[in-house]
Amino acid sequence: MNIQVQKLRKSYKDREVLKNISFEIKEGSICGLLGINGAGKST
Repeated sequence: MNIQVQKLRKSYKDREVLKNISFEIKEGSICGLLGINGAGKST
């Protein structure tokens, strides 16, 4: 199974932090998610 994300956007109040993010994670690949403590990685 592949995971595909297209045109992802995220805002906090009036501040846009992600704009039109697209990516694909192919089956069998290894990926990671990085961020500071409290950033919501496990959410």
